[in-house]
Amino acid sequence: MTGRLIAIVGPSGAGKDTLLAGAVAQRPGLVWARRVITRPEEAGGEPFEGVSLVEFEARKARGAFALHWVAHGLSYGIPASVLPQMRAGHVVLFNGSRAVLPRAKALFPDLGVIVVTADRAALRTRLAARGRESGLDLDRRLARADFAMPEGIAHEMIDNSGDVTDGVQALVAVLDRLTAAPRG
Repeated sequence: MTGRLIAIVGPSGAGKDTLLAGAVAQRPGLVWARRVITRPEEAGGEPFEGVSLVEFEARKARGAFALHWVAHGLSYGIPASVLPQMRAGHVVLFNGSRAVLPRAKALFPDLGVIVVTADRAALRTRLAARGRESGLDLDRRLARADFAMPEGIAHEMIDNSGDVTDGVQALVAVLDRLTAAPRG
């Protein structure tokens, strides 16, 4: 039995990590890949491993990542430890970037993609509450929210503008559908 890799993508503030946490709580067999990121862990947000750029590049050179990319001036990696989990039949979820999707699809032809969106007001409120950006930086982050998916990448959409419980239920429903569908 082979598992599957599923990317959860969408604009900052859409609630990807919140929905991932809720889905994993409801479906304990799901694996949420803990990303390695070149930012300090004190920056908060999702559970991730913060490393220096030097350490990240050394790990990349050793083949420690199943997938890696750069976005917003940071390097991100999905540890290669997810590969045996997938071979054991687990569904592995990761918070990703649309820019890495073509490469991810080439490496993992069975890649599932779920886009989490939210309306502009919800994004602004959530991003402001994080306290990482304000003023022009917040406006620039919001301007990136209207992104196009790379051509040829099939995906499902979830609107997470409302109550988080509804968003989690929507994600679980899509995951159930994606993991139950015959693949080939």
